[in-house]
Amino acid sequence: MELKYGFISADDHVQEHPEVWTRRMSKAKWGDRIPHVERLADGSGRWMVDGQKIDLSSVALAGAAMPDRAREPQRWEDVPGSAFVPGERLTAMNVDGVDYSVLYPTVAGRAGETFGRLPDPALELACVQAYNDWLIEEWAAASPRFIPQCIVPLAPIEATVSEIKRAVAKGHRGVVMPSVPMMLRELPHINEAVYDPIWATCQDLDVPLCFHAGATRDIQFPPYVGFSPEVAAAMEAITRPVSTVLVVANFLYSRILERFPRLKVVFAETSLAWGAYELELADHQFERQRLHTEGYDLLPSVLFKRQCHLVGWFDSTGLKTRHHIGLDNLLWSTNFPQATSTWPESRRAIARCFDGLPDNERRQILVDNAARLYAL
Repeated sequence: MELKYGFISADDHVQEHPEVWTRRMSKAKWGDRIPHVERLADGSGRWMVDGQKIDLSSVALAGAAMPDRAREPQRWEDVPGSAFVPGERLTAMNVDGVDYSVLYPTVAGRAGETFGRLPDPALELACVQAYNDWLIEEWAAASPRFIPQCIVPLAPIEATVSEIKRAVAKGHRGVVMPSVPMMLRELPHINEAVYDPIWATCQDLDVPLCFHAGATRDIQFPPYVGFSPEVAAAMEAITRPVSTVLVVANFLYSRILERFPRLKVVFAETSLAWGAYELELADHQFERQRLHTEGYDLLPSVLFKRQCHLVGWFDSTGLKTRHHIGLDNLLWSTNFPQATSTWPESRRAIARCFDGLPDNERRQILVDNAARLYAL
């Protein structure tokens, strides 16, 4: 691992370009079901898959790199190169003082949920594999500073496990999946034992399992229809991290962490401060409900500190709770190129948020935890 700036950004996003899937999937087999950009009468573009519009209000999510970060690009010609060209992304990382960037998807969904909604498992797998191959071929091959993470088909589980093994063998460093597959289509609850082969595979391969906030709007408060697009986007950006409260609460009581004690879990784009409250409340209810009589061996906070991670990017308040959450359990990011990103002023944001922290704690959160997690 080579460090120039002293910062590993643990949650950034690639913007898939229009040929990611059309180049890699058979037109003869899949036709217009392949993910592609469809140009509308007004000249704007919208992503389509399997005859349905993908859940994006623009052709890309690249607000941080736009002239006006409150306005997302509606035409592909207006998408900044730093969102989808690896070489230009490296330049943007240098501007912001980022050594390594952990990559999450955009068109595929923040956690691959775009394809998780597809009713056809064969199409889902083809879309997933095309994305995973593209990320290695165009991004990981461009620079070791990019840390690729694969997405997965949600069913059948045999296909999920097989794709994880295939992708990790190709060079993927993490596994990204939706935290609520049962809200995407007719699938079992995530706590069901049917998913155990996924957890076991991640544990055995020693790659983190990553749940990104916002994988479904069903656990977020819906924006008021009278809001402007900018206000609606701001509210969605606020409710997205908060929705992780529900996801973490479930995981703490799900017994998954107990059954797979070496499984490492990342909750991305979460922010931090609520984590201290969540762990204190979970422990309180553990005692109040006498859950030790239900076969739980460890307090929720102990399980969390042993295996889980939260990702911050703006929240100085969250860092004040770092010892309650656990220094080993905190990661930091720029969240580029989303509008909420601190780019191109992440150095200033870090200086503000980390003011007063000892150098060893600063390095642990900005570098060491992510380096250990992703085996850099």
